[in-house]
Amino acid sequence: MAKGGKGPKGKKITLNVAKNCIKITFDGKKRLDLSKMGITTFPKCILRLTDVDELDLSRNMIRKLPDSIAKFQNLRWLDLHSNYIDRLPTSLGQMTTLLYLNVSNNRLTTNGLPVELNQLKNIRTVNLGLNHLDSVPTTLGALKELHEVGLNDNLLNSIPTSIVQLPKLKKLNTKRNPFPKAEEADTFVDSIKRLESLHLVEEKDLCGNCLRRCQLARDKLNRIKSTATATPRKALFSTLIAPNSMAKESQEEWRLRPTAS
Repeated sequence: MAKGGKGPKGKKITLNVAKNCIKITFDGKKRLDLSKMGITTFPKCILRLTDVDELDLSRNMIRKLPDSIAKFQNLRWLDLHSNYIDRLPTSLGQMTTLLYLNVSNNRLTTNGLPVELNQLKNIRTVNLGLNHLDSVPTTLGALKELHEVGLNDNLLNSIPTSIVQLPKLKKLNTKRNPFPKAEEADTFVDSIKRLESLHLVEEKDLCGNCLRRCQLARDKLNRIKSTATATPRKALFSTLIAPNSMAKESQEEWRLRPTAS
């Protein structure tokens, strides 16, 4: 992008160009895909295509979203990642059919997140990673349907309890934030507790390689656990191997260890 003055002149999107970018998803939904088009300004012509279910404007050079984006009243999926957006319009809260919102890798600050986001009562996934957030609005804690939240690569030093305790939360990505050590450990332990599936196996049911890998994972978890609490606790799962995704993926390779005759 040029320094100073106006930015580069982007590609002009006409209505016909936009119509040709509409695709049908595997589940029969209409997706308007305008990603990687060199767009610098939100194309107003697409406001005549508000019957689409999904809108992808990612990997462009868009700086501002108009309030009129709320005219997409059927939208369930909105991808705006990798642009230059520093503020979301308050009208976004009117898009109550949204299930997925990705605004990662932009220039968003905490002040650029409107309170009206708490009106997105059906939203399942919100990705705010790779921005400039120094705090997370507690209003996001009102989104009780949230399953996944991305907050990685920001300037956060804490996570509101209202978000950590969301009833349906399965994935919370807070990596690469300047947390105090204890806070970072608490967040990691909480993410372990919130795994959708917990797989426990006895040591005798693992091959030697898998056993060593699981023991290393268990030792790491216990170290983190000990830094997150002042009172020492007994190691978790003392007779079982700690759950981890690697074990789940390798379960077909598990073998019974030979027993001594």
